[in-house]
Amino acid sequence: MFTLLAATNITNFDDIFKSSFLEKTSSFSLIDALIGLASAFLLGVFIYFIYKKTFNGVVYSHSFNISLMIMAMATALVIMGISQNVLLSLGMVGALSIVRFRTPIKDPMDLIFLFWSVVVGILCGAGFIPLAVIGSVIIGVVIIVFQNKIVIENPYLVVVRFEHEETNAVIERLLREASKRYLLKSKSVMNDEKMEVTYEVRLKGNDAAFVSTLSKVEGVSSAVMLSYDGNFTA
Repeated sequence: MFTLLAATNITNFDDIFKSSFLEKTSSFSLIDALIGLASAFLLGVFIYFIYKKTFNGVVYSHSFNISLMIMAMATALVIMGISQNVLLSLGMVGALSIVRFRTPIKDPMDLIFLFWSVVVGILCGAGFIPLAVIGSVIIGVVIIVFQNKIVIENPYLVVVRFEHEETNAVIERLLREASKRYLLKSKSVMNDEKMEVTYEVRLKGNDAAFVSTLSKVEGVSSAVMLSYDGNFTA
């Protein structure tokens, strides 16, 4: 009885060098990995040029655009790794669930490009390269058409500070003449009896000329116009 148990517990010399790491390495396809990474890189470059061509925000960030390409390749690497092992995939999901990104996303389109890069990386890492290519081409065409071809008239915010209530009537008369539509957003009265009003307007003609006209009205101390498209710029 003891002899049988001892025989079953004997470790052969070959068992010492058996390694699950080597077994996983032998099942890993270098060609497939290179094809997936190359596809993610090329589609990342495509996303890079689409973002650069259609960007219409306040400040263009070259580093953010570069990160879109890197994110596609990094996501493809992660998908290639977890697709070979179920336990590894569960552990990776748990690890990524505690990651918190502190970079603020001001433009909703930036969030769309981030999600697009992640999707491209997932598809390339999983081997669905034709689907990634077709989907990226369609998304790129849609973004170019809607960002550059379709013109959306953004409103302006006009902030005027004046001293007398009668001046407000003059301001609104000028707004009716120079704008297609205007809407009072706020009105405040200061301690020194000065007033400040904010209007949302859609102008008909020259923007700079309208601000100059407002500033020349008697009783107006300042007139500021801001273009609003999700960000404030003077």
